[in-house]
Amino acid sequence: MTNARLAGGGDRVVWGAGLFALGGFADRVGLTEALSAAVPRRGERAPVHDRGRLLTHLLLVLAGGGEACTDIEHLRSQRELFGAVGSDSTLYRALRGIDASALGGLWAAAAEARERVWSQRRGSGPLVVDIDSTLVEVHSPNKAGAAAHFKGGYGFHPMICSTADGEPLWAKLRPGNAAANSIADHVEVLDAAISVLPDADAAGHRAGDDLALAGREMVLRLDSGGCSARIAAACRGRNVTFFMSARATAGIDAAIAAARCDPGRWTPGVPNPKQRHPKAHVAELTDLVDLSGWPARTRLIIRREPLHPGAQRSLFASENFRYWGFLTDAAGSPARLDRLMRKHADVEDAIARLKDSGLARMPFTAWDANCAWAALCMISAALVHWFQTQRLAGPLKRAAPKRLRWQLWHLPALVCETGRRTWLRLPTAHPGTRSLLAAQHPN
Repeated sequence: MTNARLAGGGDRVVWGAGLFALGGFADRVGLTEALSAAVPRRGERAPVHDRGRLLTHLLLVLAGGGEACTDIEHLRSQRELFGAVGSDSTLYRALRGIDASALGGLWAAAAEARERVWSQRRGSGPLVVDIDSTLVEVHSPNKAGAAAHFKGGYGFHPMICSTADGEPLWAKLRPGNAAANSIADHVEVLDAAISVLPDADAAGHRAGDDLALAGREMVLRLDSGGCSARIAAACRGRNVTFFMSARATAGIDAAIAAARCDPGRWTPGVPNPKQRHPKAHVAELTDLVDLSGWPARTRLIIRREPLHPGAQRSLFASENFRYWGFLTDAAGSPARLDRLMRKHADVEDAIARLKDSGLARMPFTAWDANCAWAALCMISAALVHWFQTQRLAGPLKRAAPKRLRWQLWHLPALVCETGRRTWLRLPTAHPGTRSLLAAQHPN
């Protein structure tokens, strides 16, 4: 520590320059305006604080690490950056006023902004999405929908859909005792996620669409909780290629037993930089298992790798290998498909980001308000993802919420008035200054 002393009087010093930039980005992609249109006015008079602006401020609070309505008070103290910010009680009333109809408007507002963002970076390859569920612990029995879950805790069990690169698309808030293998919930979340995609990506994949309209392939990856022939049939009806982690069954055990001594079936798996076990092998066992209840062209792919400390449960009891497999209707070599399916594990990173950005708490007792909170957590994380992919470079494109907060969002600044304009002077030595300046003036 130096000999410096603390003192007041720094009235022109503010914090949150990065959040200010993020809020400006939300305005430019039309998210603030879309949220304003999504939340209907209540009462005879227009509210003092525009509801779209208020909700955008909440998105910034969540990105900055906020966990409750009271955290918006931190923005209220930075009027030079954020203007007039509603109080915590105003935000509380706004969220309590969002019913199921208005909730659909929030998702539609995010979809409208996504259309603008994706139009600048749309890829030509397959659109890969992942569905998974997670547990949110709460400590109050007064929250509507909270219930005991299968791990012995108490809370909620939301199901989440995100893209392969981690952009949140949709979340369905569910009671804690909701089943992880619910067929209806998986199909509902898939349809909802497709509905918030840009038209160019969703065409031909909506329920009832002409499949010939599909201009881009869509791939859905699920863990064993979604391994169901009915979900596979729903995917086929929507022209969506499915990948599902296989559950241990007598038929799969018998197929592995028949194939494990057949060296001609096994080919080396495709390695990747993070692979710990380059000696993994992959085989297709479709001809050794009965898949008559599954859609035509369904394939069973099995991967085996040498046992290692901490290995997860194997599909087949073995003292030498860990076996794991999946069902898919995709074409291609087993090794290539195996590599694509193993990247489904990245959905855990997307969920971790969400839970580090507000989803780990459900601050309301009312069900609809907590549904709105979960949706806004998803939209906030999507906004951050858009900002990272469009405005940031290098490691910050994939940085976790903690690093973004330390390096960008909470960046301090000095407010200066020059030439009838207001400037925010960023500290030269701060590691986030150069990145934030570059983000404000992209090439």
